[in-house]
Amino acid sequence: MDLLACLVLFVLHVAAVTCTPGPLVDIVVDRYDIPKVCSREVYSRIHGKAFISQVGLGRLITGMDRGLQGMCVNERRRITVPPHLAYGSVGTGGVIPPDAVLVFDVLLLDIWSAEDKVQIRTLSKPASCNRTSVVSDYIRYHYNGTLLSGEAFDSSYSRNSTYDTYLGQGYLIKGMDEGLLGMCVGEKRIIIVPPFLAYGENGSGTRIPPQATLVFEVLLVDLFNPKDDLMVQVKEVPEGCTRRTKTGDYIRYHYNGTFQDGSPFDSSYQRNSTYNTYIGMGYVIRGIDKALQGLCIGEKRRVIVPPHMAYGEEGVGDLIPGSAVLVFDIHVIDFHNPNDPVHIKVTHKPKGCSMKSETDDLIQYRYNCSLMDGTLLYSSDKLDSPSFTTLGTNGVISGLEKGLSGMCEGERREVVVPPHWGHGENGAGGVPGSAVLFFELELVELQKGVPEGYMFVWLGDSPNPLFPAMDLNGDNEVPLEEFSEFLMLQIKEGKGRLRPGTDADAVIKDMFNNQDRNEDGKIVVDELKLKTDEQSERMKRDEL
Repeated sequence: MDLLACLVLFVLHVAAVTCTPGPLVDIVVDRYDIPKVCSREVYSRIHGKAFISQVGLGRLITGMDRGLQGMCVNERRRITVPPHLAYGSVGTGGVIPPDAVLVFDVLLLDIWSAEDKVQIRTLSKPASCNRTSVVSDYIRYHYNGTLLSGEAFDSSYSRNSTYDTYLGQGYLIKGMDEGLLGMCVGEKRIIIVPPFLAYGENGSGTRIPPQATLVFEVLLVDLFNPKDDLMVQVKEVPEGCTRRTKTGDYIRYHYNGTFQDGSPFDSSYQRNSTYNTYIGMGYVIRGIDKALQGLCIGEKRRVIVPPHMAYGEEGVGDLIPGSAVLVFDIHVIDFHNPNDPVHIKVTHKPKGCSMKSETDDLIQYRYNCSLMDGTLLYSSDKLDSPSFTTLGTNGVISGLEKGLSGMCEGERREVVVPPHWGHGENGAGGVPGSAVLFFELELVELQKGVPEGYMFVWLGDSPNPLFPAMDLNGDNEVPLEEFSEFLMLQIKEGKGRLRPGTDADAVIKDMFNNQDRNEDGKIVVDELKLKTDEQSERMKRDEL
């Protein structure tokens, strides 16, 4: 360093003036308070109200020029100067008499040189840093600002608000524009700015004196460029992805939302509820609307959204600061389109399948019901009794009814049921609202049914005439026992069918009572009428 280029800022007290010349031939320096850390010493500038001067250029008395050499910021010295190195035999200004020995109590507050540059010391840096700040970036940072002596003059932390600005555009003092370049989000730095790159000879307000070196401890919280687009990092894609999201789809996903420094602002996991929305229709911020395109069920992504694609300069209340970059870690649970049909995949079909399930059939089936992420909701294996339903009676959700239709005994299927074929927007029981359901089905047993309103049907033509066929003993009357024996014979021979899933004896008795019109415990030929005959007679009466 040029010994003639150093300026110091110091507090100066004249502790004593002695007018009696003595044997003192050189200065006496008493370093009575030396800081533990001294990164820089005076070699050739000073700060009593505070005093500013260059050292080594003859602007101070010779004794002070010498006495300040090697002094550290915040060091206290008592410097005793003999007259020949002070004001000699003349004195000065009527204040200092001739031949006076001068004693100065000095506290050094600042030191800098005209050749100084911005000093940068990195305190900590994230392990991963994919991007550093450049000119024209918009940055958000916290700082503590002190003078070189350690006296604080400002802090963003005390305002609980970051300092936000464009970098390299002249909105900051020159030294900070320079010192903030090349930083990573999450990095901490000490930036030391000499006065000619800060507020110079004028200082700033009452907190920053003239010619003050400024020390900033900076934490970079956020950065982006106005030209930034959405950044997407694919973390995990499940195997066998055959369909991806597109505009108009309805999606259910979990997310963690953080700022770039890792601090969280929101999470669907904490609410134990997915975020559900339509894609590409403006229901979410623009960046997320774009990021939700082209996703698979089960896929995980990290999405970095610049503020002009999020909440902009205004932010959201106390939750999201203005001009904040948002980071979303997304996990897609499921998605569907309102026009989606039920999707059926046959995984096993037995040979010789001749009889298939249809409306009015009673079926026994096994099932596992899961969400699309594999979460098991229900299983027939965990029930105390087998699962039965009669198709066409609204006993199960419409999507499951469709999936169970057209099956053979022993057939297995995988069925995907969109919510409009399932439990809709509200869900049911343990099923979340708008959830796509995945069923694994196996048809265990199939009992062919009868049409609604019937208890028994003929599988071919009925005997004609019917009464003689029913009158098994030929006595022209048919009691309940004989009526029951006749119907069971028809069922055994495959000529007729009772409604499945009912008490056969109760059904037969009910059928008998319908024909025993005079309620005498037996049916005679004049009482017997088929249901079709009754309907024909009713229609004729209606026509009349």
